[in-house]
Amino acid sequence: MSNYKRDGFTVAGTDIDEVKRKNAESGMSYNEVKAMLAKTNLQDTAIYSDTNAPKIQTENKLKM
Repeated sequence: MSNYKRDGFTVAGTDIDEVKRKNAESGMSYNEVKAMLAKTNLQDTAIYSDTNAPKIQTENKLKM
């Protein structure tokens, strides 16, 4: 049994074209973000992180 009807809806009633449209408007995919970060060599990406680097460094030194 096919999961799709001929009128563009799944058997459950999901509008396939609407899902495709929303996906296209949703922004970058996970793989697109990975590719963009790879191109930047991960430089200047700290602004996107909420990691407290000095705190982590201190904690790591205490573990040694």
